[in-house]
Amino acid sequence: MKKSLIPFALLGLAGLAEAGVVVKPVPYEIDGVPFEGMLIYDDAVTEPRPGLLMVPNWMGVNEASAQKAARAAGDKYVVFMADMYGKSIRPSNPDEAKAAATTVRSDRALMRKRAQAAVEVLKAQTAQVAIDTGKLGAIGFCFGGGTILELARSGAPLKAFVSFHGNLDTPNPADAQNIKAPVLVLHGADDPAVPQEQVDGFVAEMKATKVDWQLVSYGGAVHSFTNPLANTPGSNQYHPLVATRAFKAMDNLLDEVFE
Repeated sequence: MKKSLIPFALLGLAGLAEAGVVVKPVPYEIDGVPFEGMLIYDDAVTEPRPGLLMVPNWMGVNEASAQKAARAAGDKYVVFMADMYGKSIRPSNPDEAKAAATTVRSDRALMRKRAQAAVEVLKAQTAQVAIDTGKLGAIGFCFGGGTILELARSGAPLKAFVSFHGNLDTPNPADAQNIKAPVLVLHGADDPAVPQEQVDGFVAEMKATKVDWQLVSYGGAVHSFTNPLANTPGSNQYHPLVATRAFKAMDNLLDEVFE
């Protein structure tokens, strides 16, 4: 795996800069270990905006994830993209990503701790950009979607949790009783990475609680339907129409909870 953060200034983020989108690296530590996430926002807006923690897919902190964060942020939100692996771990291919993600997924306490730490980093960014810290939510994609659901199950005091084509399983379904805010799961109905038994388990988990939850299942969509780089038919494939609908669903929920 690559041993340093990709130098974003040298990558294809010029288009974001031209659009007024700021992408800043944010170093932080967890138990003395260095991590580095990214702060993404439109600097044309000066009034405080809600903040979103974003956990990217298993490729972690990279250019594609920064572009996804910029799409989610628009001019409505400030996004902090969490580093779930540590600054020294930057997957460069799916095999490396699988190894890094598996390490975190196999230890849900570690996953929750890193996600919770990232929430605190988001809150601390008010010196960089105006954030309404009373209006914070969390979103995640693929591996990140599953992470966001674990963050919700940990009892994190956020306003909403949104998972895009994320894993739905958990070793501790009873922890759903801890969820304090609405949960929105945006799922590809034909996603082979999230089989129907996993969907059924999640539904049963939610029904056993009083959580405000929604599961939207998009026909014809598979895994990674929001990822323009995904191009494996029947497995991982971008679906622009479904992606647009999913981001609208996210915005609708956030508009509601951030009133």
